[in-house]
Amino acid sequence: MTVTTDPEASPTRRGLGPRGESRTGAWGLTALLVSLYVINYADKAVLGIIAQPLREELGLSSSQIGLVGSLFFLTFTIGGFFAGLLNRWMTLRWSLVLLALCWAAAMLPMVVVASFAVLILSRLFLGLAEGPSSALLHTAAYSWHPPARRALPGALLAGAASISKIAIAPLLAVITVGFGWRWALISLAAGGLVWCVVWLSTWRNGPYIASGKASNDSPAASADTEPATPWISIFRSRTFVTGALVVMSVYALVSVVLTWLPSYFEEGLGYSRLQSGSMFAFPSIVGLVLMVLSSITSDRMISKGATSRMLRIVVPSVGVLVSGVLLFLLPSVGTPIVAVAILSIGYGFAATVFPLFNAAVAEICPPRQTAGTLGVFLAIMAIGGLVAPYATGVIVDAAATPAEGYATAFQVLGIVAAVCAVLALVFADPERDRARLRPHAPAVEGATP
Repeated sequence: MTVTTDPEASPTRRGLGPRGESRTGAWGLTALLVSLYVINYADKAVLGIIAQPLREELGLSSSQIGLVGSLFFLTFTIGGFFAGLLNRWMTLRWSLVLLALCWAAAMLPMVVVASFAVLILSRLFLGLAEGPSSALLHTAAYSWHPPARRALPGALLAGAASISKIAIAPLLAVITVGFGWRWALISLAAGGLVWCVVWLSTWRNGPYIASGKASNDSPAASADTEPATPWISIFRSRTFVTGALVVMSVYALVSVVLTWLPSYFEEGLGYSRLQSGSMFAFPSIVGLVLMVLSSITSDRMISKGATSRMLRIVVPSVGVLVSGVLLFLLPSVGTPIVAVAILSIGYGFAATVFPLFNAAVAEICPPRQTAGTLGVFLAIMAIGGLVAPYATGVIVDAAATPAEGYATAFQVLGIVAAVCAVLALVFADPERDRARLRPHAPAVEGATP
């Protein structure tokens, strides 16, 4: 007897994933997570937007502004280690609401009492509350996408930084110039509150990752039957170690861009304050385009049988090497628009590491350990932000001119990132480490067209 299959009845044709989930719903909820990450990065980026008005009103030096930027990443790093604990104590629904409310609250002390001490305390609190967010957001997004198709949702999350600087930073610059820096902070607090209302009315967990206090009868919980892997084995794997070094070095560049880029454009290259705030978006536009293109390509090629090492390690690492070369050349460039172009392209190539390396690291651990693994991975990444903003402020204060100081700082960042990329090219291999750490793992879902 011949059995015919109606192609219209296949899950793909009906808009359903391998486990029957709605792909439209999956991408809609992913978009909601991306919107929270946009707010997250706007909270970080606002310091760069209001840095010059703050310096003028409070009489701060470049080193002090850089110190504030680095102290944020101190508590951000510490907070990252709590992602796994939050994932066990609370559902994703309530843990992300709690974090978003804390971010909104952190915006307001400077509105009431403007001082250097209050600035430091509010940024320390913001860093602690934002630390666990990246791992939890990735865990939430991955719960709606099978392992072989996670680069694109990861790219959209990583691209939230770019979206924030493209869409939100220019708006914050307009608000700062037109109404004062306090209204920029108030606007961000209001945005966080609105997001919480939408989130509570729409979110539900996906079927691919068990999360926190999810019911044992839920699809995610029932699917996660793989034995746990010792944490120390995950953290000592060569993919985890070298991947952490690469993302840490690139995040150092990101943190300097967040803290200093408008100041570099204004003080170093001679653009106006409004132009500098608007041009904040240029590196992010390049980064967003390259992240999305590389991630779409990665998911499609892995689905067709390409290796994870080639697409999630080699390709982004080569991008970091290209970035390192471009940033190394920055001090020799005398034309402002060329300097903007070099920095933008270099930043864009480096930014491709985030979605692809996150997906590679998530691949080597069991689903139930995704939040904890990414929490530690991203906390280590944030160490780059702990050091780089303050070091940049010191370099700028010591340089003959601001332009020379900023260019030198970016050059150093490029060299360090390139060295770390070489280490990843030599040692990182997610497929090798997955086979060693997860001998009982089922076949990777989503790896067939």
